Amino acid sequence: MTYALDTNILTYLLQKNKQVEGALRDVLEQGNEYAIPPVVYYEFKRWLTVKNAFAQLDKFNRIYRPTQKLPMSERCWDKAVDIYVKLIKSGKIIDDADILISAYCVINGYTLVTNNIRHFERVDGLKLVNWVD
Repeated sequence: MTYALDTNILTYLLQKNKQVEGALRDVLEQGNEYAIPPVVYYEFKRWLTVKNAFAQLDKFNRIYRPTQKLPMSERCWDKAVDIYVKLIKSGKIIDDADILISAYCVINGYTLVTNNIRHFERVDGLKLVNWVD
C-alpha cells in the first residue's frame, strides 16, 4: 500500500511530531511506501522557499527523496475535473489544490494521510487516514 502525505502531515514531520513519525515508521516497517503528490510538493516547497527556511527545506528534501514520484497524468487531470463537477453541483466545493491531490490519490490507488479528514471526505472513492488523531 502507498500512503500519500498531505501538506499538514509534512508539517508535522518537520516539527518532529512523535505520533506522525511513529505512524510513518510503522507503515514503512510493514512494507508499505509513501508518496508526496506533486501539488503537495509545490505547496510545501513554495512555502518554505518564501520563508527562506533553508534548514526545513533540507529536511523536506530528505523526506522527499525516497518517495514514489508519479506525475500528474492526463487521467489525474480528468479525474480532477470529475471531482470538481460533483463537488460544485453538491455545493461542497474544496480548494483546487485539494481536488488535484484527491484526484492523484484516487487514480494511483493511494491512501491520503491528512489531518483534514472532514474536508477530504467529500471526495468519493478517496481513501483517508489521519495519523494525528
